[in-house]
Amino acid sequence: MSKAVLVTGGAGYIGSHAAKALARAGYVPVVLDNLVRGHRAAVRWGALVEGDVGDRALVAETLRRFDIAAVMHFAAFAYVGESMTRPERYFRNNVVNSLALLDAMREVGVRRIVFSSSCATYGMPDSMPIREDMAQRPVNPYGESKFMVERMLHWEGLAHGLQHASLRYFNAAGADAEGEIGEEHDPETHLIPLILDVALGRRAEIEIYGTDYPTPDGSAIRDYIHVGDLAEAHVLALGHLERGGANLALNLATGEGHSVCEVIAAAERITGRGVARREAPRRPGDPPALVADATRARAVLGWTPRQSDLDTILLTALTWHQRSFAAAPAGG
Repeated sequence: MSKAVLVTGGAGYIGSHAAKALARAGYVPVVLDNLVRGHRAAVRWGALVEGDVGDRALVAETLRRFDIAAVMHFAAFAYVGESMTRPERYFRNNVVNSLALLDAMREVGVRRIVFSSSCATYGMPDSMPIREDMAQRPVNPYGESKFMVERMLHWEGLAHGLQHASLRYFNAAGADAEGEIGEEHDPETHLIPLILDVALGRRAEIEIYGTDYPTPDGSAIRDYIHVGDLAEAHVLALGHLERGGANLALNLATGEGHSVCEVIAAAERITGRGVARREAPRRPGDPPALVADATRARAVLGWTPRQSDLDTILLTALTWHQRSFAAAPAGG
């Protein structure tokens, strides 16, 4: 049986870590990425096919040429704020292109997919921690687009026997433990890279959006999960499907939340440098806390986060940021 896996969006942050985890587990990753937001240098563990996941003919040809047995689907736009101002872009890229991918898979006969979903599908949850059986009520087009793909997978499974796993992860963070790949977005919107940019002198200050939440220190609480642990979960989910396991949707998280102020304090301790901050108003749609119940992933996949304590997340991210900063051209 072929061990080749198509990794759409495999030049991006989470996709590149998944490609490395696949190679380590004995699979042969094949990356499909248009490099609009991915990085060619992040493709190190298999072939790169440069192109768009919405190009059905290219996807079908790639599936045949590399004898692909399964797909890991990461290719998507993922800026919540941008999705609010350009929803059409998110539905076209995240939903319509996913339909083209599923069409190509059906045409070629590839019947397994692990989908990169999101906690954004839950919207503003009624209670914490968030369980997989709670209502999915997205409050932005990004979350809506992920939810729509989950529903597409459900109906493709019923109609055509597609095996699928949707992995809803919370705040991805950290970097590869060996320092080979890490987080590099343009623009950068994630908290930990922004904090480290301030600590390393790349940015003047960090904005704290909301200091009046009903939390212990007034700042928003999130559940941070190391990108390496996310990658491992994707490989385990693929193995689950290969063994004939049931289709599933799982939270990937630690079950423990950290506030923005807590993350800043931990970064100051680890870097030994102060992090200037400025209070800013809450962002519309930001809940006070997002913390998951991830016991189902542990029970079904045997998955346990091993790198997701806050110190490890920050240390791996810091190593990557220092290395990428040193490699940047002067003045760049």
